Amino acid sequence: MMANMIEKLPFQTHMDFQGQKLAEKIFQVIIVVCAVIGFVWGYIEQYFSYTIYTTLAGFCIASLVTLPPWHFYRQHPLQWQKPIERPEESEKKEISPQKAKKKK
Repeated sequence: MMANMIEKLPFQTHMDFQGQKLAEKIFQVIIVVCAVIGFVWGYIEQYFSYTIYTTLAGFCIASLVTLPPWHFYRQHPLQWQKPIERPEESEKKEISPQKAKKKK
């Protein structure tokens, strides 16, 4: 049901592997930079809440930058192999259910 809903969206909803790696790196950098800035600001002002608020703001910014599948996360599409042609179903050797059961 969810797959049908995703297919109907007017935009692409995927990232390639290099895009995922880039998104993870950007997310971590934004979080760490905001945490350090928040810690320094909270230490100077002597308010721990400033540290928390700055880190939460960094989390929100990082989420907006990395969670949507922006076009720069899809620049290296995966090249799939062509499917292997298989013989027709009628040509396959069928095993009867009685022969498939293991004898005790």
